[in-house]
Amino acid sequence: MSRIFLVLFLFTTYINSAQTPQKKEINDQAQTWISLNTVLKFNDRWGTMNDFHIRRTDFADKENFYFARTGITYSPYPKLTLAAGYAHLWLAPSKPEWSNFADENRIFQQVLYSSKIGNVSMLQRIRNEQRWQDKMVNDRAVDTRFTNRIRYLLSFTIPVFNDKKLPSLVVADELLMHFGKEVVYNSMDQNRIFIGIRQNINPKWSYDFGYMNVIQQKYSGYQYDSNHTLRLFFYFTGNTKDIFHHDHASGDE
Repeated sequence: MSRIFLVLFLFTTYINSAQTPQKKEINDQAQTWISLNTVLKFNDRWGTMNDFHIRRTDFADKENFYFARTGITYSPYPKLTLAAGYAHLWLAPSKPEWSNFADENRIFQQVLYSSKIGNVSMLQRIRNEQRWQDKMVNDRAVDTRFTNRIRYLLSFTIPVFNDKKLPSLVVADELLMHFGKEVVYNSMDQNRIFIGIRQNINPKWSYDFGYMNVIQQKYSGYQYDSNHTLRLFFYFTGNTKDIFHHDHASGDE
Protein backbone atom coordinates (compact mmCIF):
# COMPACT_ATOMS: atom_id res chain seq x y z
CA MET A 1 0.00 0.00 0.00
CA SER A 2 2.81 2.43 0.88
CA ARG A 3 4.61 1.64 -2.41
CA ILE A 4 1.54 2.67 -4.42
CA PHE A 5 1.47 6.06 -2.72
CA LEU A 6 5.20 6.50 -3.22
CA VAL A 7 4.76 6.00 -6.97
CA LEU A 8 1.84 8.46 -7.02
CA PHE A 9 3.87 11.01 -5.05
CA LEU A 10 6.83 10.80 -7.44
CA PHE A 11 4.53 11.02 -10.47
CA THR A 12 2.63 14.08 -9.24
CA THR A 13 5.87 15.77 -8.16
CA TYR A 14 7.27 15.29 -11.66
CA ILE A 15 4.10 16.63 -13.31
CA ASN A 16 3.94 19.65 -11.02
CA SER A 17 7.59 20.52 -11.53
CA ALA A 18 7.17 20.25 -15.30
CA GLN A 19 4.18 22.58 -15.26
CA THR A 20 5.54 25.27 -12.90
CA PRO A 21 8.87 26.76 -14.06
CA GLN A 22 8.48 29.79 -11.73
CA LYS A 23 10.88 30.18 -8.85
CA LYS A 24 9.59 28.51 -5.70
CA GLU A 25 8.29 30.87 -3.01
CA ILE A 26 8.07 29.58 0.56
CA ASN A 27 6.11 31.29 3.34
CA ASP A 28 7.30 30.11 6.78
CA GLN A 29 4.74 30.22 9.59
CA ALA A 30 4.68 29.21 13.27
CA GLN A 31 1.48 27.46 14.35
CA THR A 32 -0.15 25.65 17.26
CA TRP A 33 -2.51 22.73 16.65
CA ILE A 34 -4.63 21.20 19.44
CA SER A 35 -7.28 18.50 19.05
CA LEU A 36 -9.49 16.01 20.87
CA ASN A 37 -10.02 12.68 19.06
CA THR A 38 -12.52 10.14 20.40
CA VAL A 39 -13.64 6.63 19.50
CA LEU A 40 -16.73 5.27 21.26
CA LYS A 41 -17.52 1.60 20.61
CA PHE A 42 -21.08 0.24 20.63
CA ASN A 43 -19.81 -3.36 20.43
CA ASP A 44 -16.82 -5.28 19.02
CA ARG A 45 -17.56 -4.15 15.46
CA TRP A 46 -19.52 -0.89 15.45
CA GLY A 47 -18.69 2.48 16.92
CA THR A 48 -18.48 6.21 16.34
CA MET A 49 -15.54 8.58 15.89
CA ASN A 50 -15.62 12.29 16.74
CA ASP A 51 -12.87 14.87 16.80
CA PHE A 52 -12.46 18.62 17.15
CA HIS A 53 -9.41 20.67 16.12
CA ILE A 54 -8.14 24.20 16.68
CA ARG A 55 -5.18 25.57 14.73
CA ARG A 56 -3.70 29.02 15.29
CA THR A 57 -1.01 31.00 13.44
CA ASP A 58 1.85 33.19 14.71
CA PHE A 59 2.33 30.44 17.27
CA ALA A 60 -1.05 30.99 18.96
CA ASP A 61 -1.86 34.65 18.35
CA LYS A 62 -4.18 34.45 15.32
CA GLU A 63 -7.03 32.14 14.33
CA ASN A 64 -6.33 29.73 11.47
CA PHE A 65 -9.15 27.20 11.51
CA TYR A 66 -11.68 25.29 13.59
CA PHE A 67 -12.58 21.79 12.46
CA ALA A 68 -15.09 19.13 13.55
CA ARG A 69 -15.51 15.58 12.22
CA THR A 70 -17.93 12.76 13.03
CA GLY A 71 -18.38 9.30 11.57
CA ILE A 72 -19.42 5.68 12.00
CA THR A 73 -16.74 3.01 12.38
CA TYR A 74 -16.87 -0.70 11.54
CA SER A 75 -14.17 -3.23 12.45
CA PRO A 76 -14.46 -6.52 10.51
CA TYR A 77 -11.18 -7.63 12.13
CA PRO A 78 -9.39 -6.41 15.29
CA LYS A 79 -6.60 -4.74 13.28
CA LEU A 80 -8.78 -3.29 10.51
CA THR A 81 -11.28 -0.44 10.88
CA LEU A 82 -13.46 1.18 8.23
CA ALA A 83 -15.13 4.56 8.72
CA ALA A 84 -17.28 7.10 6.90
CA GLY A 85 -18.80 10.40 7.91
CA TYR A 86 -19.03 14.17 7.65
CA ALA A 87 -16.70 17.03 8.59
CA HIS A 88 -16.83 20.82 8.62
CA LEU A 89 -14.02 23.37 8.63
CA TRP A 90 -14.23 27.06 9.48
CA LEU A 91 -11.25 28.81 7.85
CA ALA A 92 -10.20 32.18 9.27
CA PRO A 93 -10.13 35.24 6.97
CA SER A 94 -7.06 35.26 4.72
CA LYS A 95 -6.69 39.06 4.77
CA PRO A 96 -6.42 41.34 7.85
CA GLU A 97 -9.27 43.57 6.67
CA TRP A 98 -11.68 40.64 6.23
CA SER A 99 -13.91 39.33 9.03
CA ASN A 100 -15.89 36.38 7.61
CA PHE A 101 -14.82 32.74 7.92
CA ALA A 102 -14.86 30.50 4.85
CA ASP A 103 -16.82 27.25 5.19
CA GLU A 104 -15.72 23.85 3.97
CA ASN A 105 -17.98 20.78 3.95
CA ARG A 106 -16.51 17.30 3.65
CA ILE A 107 -17.67 13.73 3.25
CA PHE A 108 -14.99 11.16 4.02
CA GLN A 109 -14.29 7.44 3.82
CA GLN A 110 -11.28 5.77 5.41
CA VAL A 111 -9.48 2.49 6.03
CA LEU A 112 -7.21 2.10 9.05
CA TYR A 113 -4.87 -0.86 9.56
CA SER A 114 -2.65 -1.43 12.61
CA SER A 115 0.20 -3.93 12.85
CA LYS A 116 3.50 -4.54 14.61
CA ILE A 117 7.12 -4.96 13.56
CA GLY A 118 8.78 -6.44 16.62
CA ASN A 119 7.84 -4.10 19.46
CA VAL A 120 7.19 -1.16 17.10
CA SER A 121 3.53 -0.36 16.42
CA MET A 122 2.72 0.66 12.84
CA LEU A 123 -0.46 2.44 11.77
CA GLN A 124 -1.53 2.96 8.16
CA ARG A 125 -4.55 4.99 7.11
CA ILE A 126 -6.06 5.83 3.74
CA ARG A 127 -8.66 8.59 3.83
CA ASN A 128 -10.67 9.79 0.83
CA GLU A 129 -12.41 13.17 1.10
CA GLN A 130 -14.92 15.00 -1.06
CA ARG A 131 -14.53 18.71 -0.27
CA TRP A 132 -16.76 21.71 -0.99
CA GLN A 133 -14.83 24.91 -0.17
CA ASP A 134 -16.09 28.50 -0.18
CA LYS A 135 -14.31 30.78 -2.65
CA MET A 136 -14.00 34.15 -0.96
CA VAL A 137 -13.93 37.49 -2.80
CA ASN A 138 -14.07 40.80 -0.94
CA ASP A 139 -14.86 39.04 2.34
CA ARG A 140 -17.83 37.04 1.10
CA ALA A 141 -18.39 33.60 -0.42
CA VAL A 142 -19.13 33.92 -4.14
CA ASP A 143 -18.71 30.33 -5.34
CA THR A 144 -17.79 26.80 -4.26
CA ARG A 145 -14.72 24.80 -5.25
CA PHE A 146 -15.04 21.00 -5.34
CA THR A 147 -12.05 18.71 -5.00
CA ASN A 148 -11.44 15.08 -4.12
CA ARG A 149 -8.50 14.50 -1.80
CA ILE A 150 -6.70 11.24 -1.03
CA ARG A 151 -4.55 10.97 2.10
CA TYR A 152 -2.08 8.29 3.17
CA LEU A 153 -0.73 8.24 6.74
CA LEU A 154 2.12 6.04 7.93
CA SER A 155 2.89 6.25 11.66
CA PHE A 156 5.35 4.40 13.91
CA THR A 157 5.17 4.27 17.71
CA ILE A 158 8.54 3.17 19.10
CA PRO A 159 8.94 2.18 22.78
CA VAL A 160 11.90 3.87 24.42
CA PHE A 161 11.46 2.65 28.00
CA ASN A 162 10.50 -0.72 29.45
CA ASP A 163 7.98 1.01 31.70
CA LYS A 164 4.79 1.40 29.62
CA LYS A 165 3.75 4.38 31.72
CA LEU A 166 6.61 6.38 30.21
CA PRO A 167 6.40 8.05 26.76
CA SER A 168 7.08 6.35 23.44
CA LEU A 169 8.62 7.97 20.37
CA VAL A 170 6.26 8.71 17.46
CA VAL A 171 7.40 9.31 13.87
CA ALA A 172 4.74 9.84 11.20
CA ASP A 173 4.26 11.16 7.70
CA GLU A 174 1.03 11.92 5.83
CA LEU A 175 0.82 12.67 2.11
CA LEU A 176 -2.26 14.50 0.81
CA MET A 177 -3.05 14.68 -2.91
CA HIS A 178 -6.14 16.30 -4.41
CA PHE A 179 -7.84 16.39 -7.79
CA GLY A 180 -10.47 18.60 -9.38
CA LYS A 181 -11.31 21.02 -12.17
CA GLU A 182 -9.27 23.84 -10.63
CA VAL A 183 -6.34 21.66 -9.55
CA VAL A 184 -3.83 22.24 -12.33
CA TYR A 185 -0.42 22.86 -10.76
CA ASN A 186 -0.67 21.39 -7.27
CA SER A 187 -1.90 17.79 -7.27
CA MET A 188 0.27 17.32 -4.20
CA ASP A 189 -1.74 19.37 -1.72
CA GLN A 190 0.24 18.81 1.49
CA ASN A 191 2.84 16.72 3.26
CA ARG A 192 2.81 16.47 7.06
CA ILE A 193 5.80 15.14 8.99
CA PHE A 194 5.50 14.64 12.75
CA ILE A 195 8.00 13.65 15.42
CA GLY A 196 7.16 13.63 19.10
CA ILE A 197 6.10 11.54 22.06
CA ARG A 198 3.00 9.54 22.86
CA GLN A 199 1.98 8.68 26.41
CA ASN A 200 -0.93 6.89 28.04
CA ILE A 201 -2.69 8.88 30.75
CA ASN A 202 -4.86 5.88 31.73
CA PRO A 203 -6.34 2.88 29.83
CA LYS A 204 -8.76 5.15 27.93
CA TRP A 205 -6.90 8.44 27.55
CA SER A 206 -3.59 9.23 25.83
CA TYR A 207 -1.91 12.14 24.08
CA ASP A 208 0.86 12.91 21.63
CA PHE A 209 2.98 16.04 21.68
CA GLY A 210 5.69 17.23 19.36
CA TYR A 211 6.75 19.06 16.22
CA MET A 212 4.91 18.86 12.91
CA ASN A 213 6.05 20.40 9.64
CA VAL A 214 3.21 20.95 7.17
CA ILE A 215 4.23 21.76 3.60
CA GLN A 216 1.24 23.01 1.60
CA GLN A 217 1.46 23.76 -2.11
CA LYS A 218 -0.80 26.57 -3.32
CA TYR A 219 -2.92 26.49 -6.48
CA SER A 220 -0.27 28.55 -8.33
CA GLY A 221 2.09 25.58 -8.08
CA TYR A 222 5.16 27.60 -7.11
CA GLN A 223 3.96 29.10 -3.81
CA TYR A 224 4.21 27.07 -0.60
CA ASP A 225 3.39 27.42 3.07
CA SER A 226 5.82 25.76 5.46
CA ASN A 227 4.02 25.56 8.80
CA HIS A 228 6.27 24.85 11.79
CA THR A 229 3.67 23.47 14.15
CA LEU A 230 3.57 22.68 17.86
CA ARG A 231 1.06 19.81 18.03
CA LEU A 232 -0.86 18.49 21.04
CA PHE A 233 -3.50 15.82 20.30
CA PHE A 234 -5.58 14.06 22.96
CA TYR A 235 -7.16 10.63 22.32
CA PHE A 236 -10.03 8.82 24.05
CA THR A 237 -11.17 5.26 23.36
CA GLY A 238 -14.10 3.78 25.28
CA ASN A 239 -17.40 1.99 24.90
CA THR A 240 -21.03 2.72 25.67
CA LYS A 241 -21.08 0.16 28.50
CA ASP A 242 -18.62 2.31 30.44
CA ILE A 243 -20.93 5.31 30.11
CA PHE A 244 -24.41 3.86 30.54
CA HIS A 245 -23.80 0.76 32.66
CA HIS A 246 -21.04 1.78 35.07
CA ASP A 247 -21.16 0.92 38.76
CA HIS A 248 -22.18 3.77 41.04
CA ALA A 249 -19.30 5.24 43.02
CA SER A 250 -19.39 4.86 46.79
CA GLY A 251 -18.16 8.38 47.39
CA ASP A 252 -15.01 7.15 49.15
CA GLU A 253 -12.69 7.16 46.13
